[in-house]
Amino acid sequence: MNGFAAAAVAVIGAYLVGSLSFAVIVSRGFGLADPRSYGSGNPGATNVLRSGHRAAAALTLAFDALKGFVPVLAVQAFGPRFGLGEGSAAAAALAAFAGHLWPVFFRFQGGKGVATAAGALLALNPWLGAATLLTWVIVAAFFRYSSLASIAAAVFAPFYQLLIWGLTPALPAIAAMCVLLLWRHQGNIRKLVAGTESRIGTKASAAAGPTPRHPVNQHPDRPRARARGHQKKGP
Repeated sequence: MNGFAAAAVAVIGAYLVGSLSFAVIVSRGFGLADPRSYGSGNPGATNVLRSGHRAAAALTLAFDALKGFVPVLAVQAFGPRFGLGEGSAAAAALAAFAGHLWPVFFRFQGGKGVATAAGALLALNPWLGAATLLTWVIVAAFFRYSSLASIAAAVFAPFYQLLIWGLTPALPAIAAMCVLLLWRHQGNIRKLVAGTESRIGTKASAAAGPTPRHPVNQHPDRPRARARGHQKKGP
C-alpha cells in the first residue's frame, strides 16, 4: 500500500469511527429518550446529562473523546511504516471530528464535537489538549455554561498551538476544528447574549422518555362533546 492509499484509508476510517453517535447509542442502551428529542437537541454528553442519568452522560463523554483519540493514535502508531506523518494524523483528527458533526450512520445529524475535538487534540499534542481542557474547566467552573466553556476553548486552542509550538503540519486541522466548533455554537451564542442559555446540570423536562400520544378514540374533549349532544332540551 502506497502513502496516498494509506492516508485515504486512515481518513475514511477516522470519519467512520467519528460517525458513531454515542449519545444516541448509549441512551438506547440505558433505555433513555433519544437525546435529539429533548433539551438542546444536541447528541452530546451535556445534553444526555439533562436526562438526569449521569452514568450515561459519562459514558457518552468518554466514548466521544475516544473516537477522536483512537484514530489519531492509530495513525501515529502504524502510519510511519507507510510514510504517514503528523499531517496525516491531523487529517485523521479532522475526519473523526467531521464524522461526529455529520455522521453517515445517523442521517448526517450530529453533535457539536467538543469531546471528539478534545480527544483528537490530546492525541495530536497531549500538552495542547491538556491546556485546552484546562481552559474549558476554568470557564465552566466559573460560569456554569458548557457552551461558553467550549467556545472559549475553541478560541484559545489554535493560539496555544501557534504561540507555543509554532507553524506545524497540525495547525490547519486544529484551526479548522475550532472554526467549525464556533460555527456549530451559533445558536448557543445567541442564547448566551439573550440570557436564555441552559446551565450545566439543568434537567430537561422531556428527557424521561418519548412524548406520549393520545389515541384518537380517547381525545379528552370528546366525552364532554358527546355528553352535551345527549342532553335533553328543556321545555
